[in-house]
This record gives sequence, structure tokens and C-alpha cells, in this order.
Amino acid sequence: MSPTPAPARISRRTLLKATTATAGALATAAALAELDTPAHAAAGFVKGVDISWVPQMEARGYSWKNAGGQTQDLLTILKGYGITAVRLRTFVNPSGDPANGHCGINEVAAFAKRVKAAGMSIMLDYMFGDTWNSVGVQNPPAAWRNMSYGQMLAAMNTYVNQTMTVMKNNAVLPTWVQIGNEINSGICRPVGSVSSPAQMTGLLNAAYTQVKAVSPNSAVCIHLAQPQKYDVMTTFFGRFAANGGKWDMSVFSSYGSADVAPGIVENMRKISAAYGKPFLQSEFGGRVDRASSTQAALVAYIKALKATGGQGIFYWEPECMSPFTGYNMGAWDSAGKRPTSIMNGFTQA
Repeated sequence: MSPTPAPARISRRTLLKATTATAGALATAAALAELDTPAHAAAGFVKGVDISWVPQMEARGYSWKNAGGQTQDLLTILKGYGITAVRLRTFVNPSGDPANGHCGINEVAAFAKRVKAAGMSIMLDYMFGDTWNSVGVQNPPAAWRNMSYGQMLAAMNTYVNQTMTVMKNNAVLPTWVQIGNEINSGICRPVGSVSSPAQMTGLLNAAYTQVKAVSPNSAVCIHLAQPQKYDVMTTFFGRFAANGGKWDMSVFSSYGSADVAPGIVENMRKISAAYGKPFLQSEFGGRVDRASSTQAALVAYIKALKATGGQGIFYWEPECMSPFTGYNMGAWDSAGKRPTSIMNGFTQA
């Protein structure tokens, strides 16, 4: 079947062209009784991917080939590169837009069952919006827009409890849960802005509490973008911690080149160590048309993370192909439907 092109707008991702870092995040759990795949089971270092677009791509006739040119289930191909974890985003009341919507919790749980069946760990990424939220955009869901802080706090408690319960009822409790996406400036602004740190912390602590109420062993993660901006990191974490913020792991996204990777990862390490938290890189990506440099950057980040105690790395949407999306930082060749050399970076470090 001929794929149906999706709208070219990718509001969350256009920011990548202007910055070297962006969204995503999550954590590694402690000892896990009820979770299916303990985070530490992945040989100490997690190699992951965010492939949230897959169900909508498949619904439009897309398929993937392995390096040998054979059509194969994408999860099987990814496992061949040592991928052990999958990150899935969820929107609150999303539209039916294939590229910028979907990802409601029921769709996420259905796809998570496939991930679990493939023997992979799950990371759940709460956007706390109806579509993309990122370092430059933190809009609450439309249904929350006119709420007072007290009303939003109640809505947050209900939403996180209900969605985590959906994951539990489908036997796909996540190993990591990211409460907010690239939340440098806060969540659900302006109510939960970083400039209103008590309210921001209250909303995030409500999310933390409800995740733990349903899944005590899920590692709850705070995710910031652009760790090269150390002052932004210290501002956020300083205010969050001062107001009693609760979290298990600090996670970061960065799309920098190989030469800047060690310094950026060192910033991740320093800010995490300041609060006694483990860390990982929940998003990485690079130009698919510059595969050799993107591959080199992936290797550089993995090596730097391993050298500083980082617990893993996730590639953001390596499976994407045109014309489904105009996003040019995947790792598959749209014409041949085969993985590019970028994916070899996972096996080289």
C-alpha cells in the first residue's frame, strides 16, 4: 500500500535545527519485583530508541528492512543492534494527526505489549500536553488551560494515576517514567513555570506520587534539554530541590556533534552528582544525510556516558522515513528502507 504523507510540520522538532540539544528523558530503576525487565538487566548500559511513530507509520503501509535488505519486524532489527529499551511518549487528548497527534495512553499500552513481548524495557514519556512540549514550548492540555493551580493539581493526580493504571492493567509497567519533556522552563505554563517553583514542584511531585502509587519500582525521571547550558540546569534543579522536589533520576537530551559530546556529558554528570542522582541521555539524534558524522557522535556520546557512569542512551525516532515526516534526523534510508551506518554506532562503543 502506498504510504500516506503526513503533514510536514513537526513543531517540537523544528527546534533541533537551531539547537544542539533537545528533549526526552528517563531513568534506571533500583530493584524491581513487579517490573518485567529490570533496568540493570541490560548489561549495565541501556541502549534504547524512541520509536513512538511506528504504529502510525505501519498503519500507513511503512515497513523496514534490515541491513541485508530483508523486510523484518522493526523490533527484531533493533535488537540486532543491541537495543534493549524503547521510549514511548504519551499525549493527554491528542488529535488524529499521524505525525503530531495519536500516542494516547491506550495506543501506547497496545504498542508497549509488543515491546514487552520482544523482551525490551519500556520508558514512558509524559508530555503533559495534547501535542509536543519541548524546551521552548510547555503548553498544558487544552482541558487544563484555564485551571487554577489547585484544579490543575487535582487534574494531574487523576491523569497520572489513571494512565499508569492503564499500563498496569495491560501488564506493561514502565521501567522508567519521565514526568514532563524538556522541562527547563517548567510544565503546564504559566501555572507550573520554573518562575513559580513552588507550583511547578507541586505538580511534578503529584506526578511522582501517582507513578509510585501504581508502580513503586518505576524510576521517575526529570528531563532537561541542552545540558551544555549549565546555568539553566542549576537554576531548574536548584529551585526544584529547594521546594522539596522528588525524583529518582536526572535525564538529558543532546544532539551535539562528536567533538562536544565529552563536555556535554560531563555537565550531565556534574548536575546529577550535585543531587546524588543517577543519569542517562534520553535523546540523541543527528542528520541522516550525514551518516558518518552522526555515527561518530553516537559513538562519542556512548563512550563518554560509560566513562562517567551514565546509565544509557536513547536515539530519538531512528525509524522515521519520508514522506511520513520531514524530520531528517532518523537513522533509516527512506529510499532503500534500510538502516544507515548510523545504527552501527550502537555496536561500536
